[in-house]
Amino acid sequence: MQFYRLYATEDGESHWQDVAVSLEERTFAPPAKAIEVSEGEAATQFLFLRLRAGWDEPVHPTPVRQKLVCLAGKVLVTASDGDTRTVGKGDVWHMEDCHGKGHHTCVISDEDFEAVIVQFP
Repeated sequence: MQFYRLYATEDGESHWQDVAVSLEERTFAPPAKAIEVSEGEAATQFLFLRLRAGWDEPVHPTPVRQKLVCLAGKVLVTASDGDTRTVGKGDVWHMEDCHGKGHHTCVISDEDFEAVIVQFP
C-alpha cells in the first residue's frame, strides 16, 4: 500500500512524494484473529467531497493537513514544481502543502470526482 504526499518546502514550492504504508500484524478487533494494520492518526473531521466533471480550480495551498480517498472519477493534480499525479478510484492523497505556492487540481474524468476527506489537527 502507498499514498501520494504533497508537501511544501520552506521556499513555498510544493512537491510530490510516494509514501509506502507500514503494516504490522496485531489484534485489532478481538476476538478476531490478528490482522495487518497501520498506525493510527488522530483526526478532527471527516467529510465527503464532490467535484463535478470539468471542474478546474485556481492554484491554491491546502487549507489544513488532510487525506483524501478517491471513491469515483479522476483528478490531475500539479505541484508547483510541475510534477503531477493522477488521483483515481482507490488512491489516497495526503495534502500538507498548507503554505506557499500550492497546487492545481482539475477533474479529468467524464464522471464527477467523489472522495472522502479526513482532516488532521
